[in-house]
Amino acid sequence: MTAVGLALLSALLFGGMSVGLRIGLSRHEDAALATVATVVGALGVALVAAALEAPARGVHAGGAWPFALAGLLQPGVGQLLVTLAVREAGASRASVVFGAAPLVSVTIALVALGEPVSVPLIVGAVLIVAGGFELARERDRPGHVRLIGLLYAFLVTILFSARDNLVRWLSKGTTVPPATAAAAALAGGTLVVLVALGPRVKSLRGVAPFLGVGVLFGLSYVSLFEAYYRGRVTVVSPLVATESLWGVALSLLLIRHHEKVGRRIVVGALLIVAGGALIGAFR
Repeated sequence: MTAVGLALLSALLFGGMSVGLRIGLSRHEDAALATVATVVGALGVALVAAALEAPARGVHAGGAWPFALAGLLQPGVGQLLVTLAVREAGASRASVVFGAAPLVSVTIALVALGEPVSVPLIVGAVLIVAGGFELARERDRPGHVRLIGLLYAFLVTILFSARDNLVRWLSKGTTVPPATAAAAALAGGTLVVLVALGPRVKSLRGVAPFLGVGVLFGLSYVSLFEAYYRGRVTVVSPLVATESLWGVALSLLLIRHHEKVGRRIVVGALLIVAGGALIGAFR
């Protein structure tokens, strides 16, 4: 499968993860339990994937420690923020903000790598900002939606972008296969989550749905690493940002009455994805 297909698959699975997380949190609002179960479930999936690829690609676990450090960002700190964003803002609205990650990736490239400014880049940035503005000025948002959730979601995009650039950089010249790298990153993230949130988990009641969400997250994560091993950040990141559309579409399909997805949410998602695509195509 190509980088394009893997990136789109990762986006679909991540959108499903966001909606599944919202459904689980509507029944059991324990953010600590949700985050721990999600990353543990994802780690299990990545370990299975690493075992399946070992006969053909080997393991090379000794060289995987840099990926474990990358996992401290996401899913370490980042997955907690994902859970809080979905809980406080809802799956559809958080997904729309997650789609702004290409803008953050380009900003990192401009500041840290000195890449030149171009007209398509500026237009793409304007489209993403317009999408965010469309979301922010929504007046008939449900009572459960809090603006702090949108802030959490934006912080997630920063961690996503840092992680993506780091993984792409580490993938060049490494002997560590992608599933092993994904498992190492998830192991690092799981360690952070267990240390920070493990003591707050008082009961495992209601854990099953979040483990299921973790399976989606793990499959998305492995697909993402496979994509970055095959393609540049400028190609993969905008495609992964289509998780905005998947999150909104799945919210409309599965939790429409709870999310109350309106025109502004759909327009905001379309603007952000279009901006990300434009940045990716001409960066």
